[in-house]
Amino acid sequence: MKSNSSLVNDLQKLYAARKDEIIERLKEFRQCWSKSNDEEIFRELAFCLLTPQSKARSCWKAISQMNEDDVLLKGDADRIKPILKKSVRFHNKKAEYLVRARSLFMKDGRISIKTLLKSFPDIYECREWLVKNLTGLGYKEAGHFLRNIGFGEKIAILDRHILRNLHALGVIDELPESLSNKRYLEIEKKMAEFAGSIHIPLDHLDLLLWYKETGEIFK
Repeated sequence: MKSNSSLVNDLQKLYAARKDEIIERLKEFRQCWSKSNDEEIFRELAFCLLTPQSKARSCWKAISQMNEDDVLLKGDADRIKPILKKSVRFHNKKAEYLVRARSLFMKDGRISIKTLLKSFPDIYECREWLVKNLTGLGYKEAGHFLRNIGFGEKIAILDRHILRNLHALGVIDELPESLSNKRYLEIEKKMAEFAGSIHIPLDHLDLLLWYKETGEIFK
């Protein structure tokens, strides 16, 4: 499908206006890894487990409350559910996902996640491991997590905002009703090729399209 030159031109203009802000945000994501301890990195993972079909800011508010109440790292699902119920969809399932994820990374009573993430030869294998071992985490959520801790340069976060824009821009010929892993990787490759063709780095393009849809660059 041929790209829409008019929309591409508009996108490049928007990028020129927001490039510095995008660069600064990505710098903050990279600093998250270098400055954060294991518990803080797990907090980012927990946030990304909550985000499907829920508002990002509401999910982060829930994470912050659980952290303040000492529930995120110690509470069982029954203590987590009431907090999620206020602002997160599918709160019962997601409470269970959080508890399972926490148990996966718990070692001698403490969260240990950074050493494991550093052990993979590349970001793709790391993402594959996360998707296979964490219930509730697909390619999109795993990519979101990895981007938020500074490893998003080569991967895409294909949420509905991004997919809708990729369709409008002519990068994909139809909006998928659902995304198999195979289809996700195919679209990710197309997005990366498109990013290269318009001289916008892939991780910059992700934040740019998110800004275009929401009017902010959050996380």
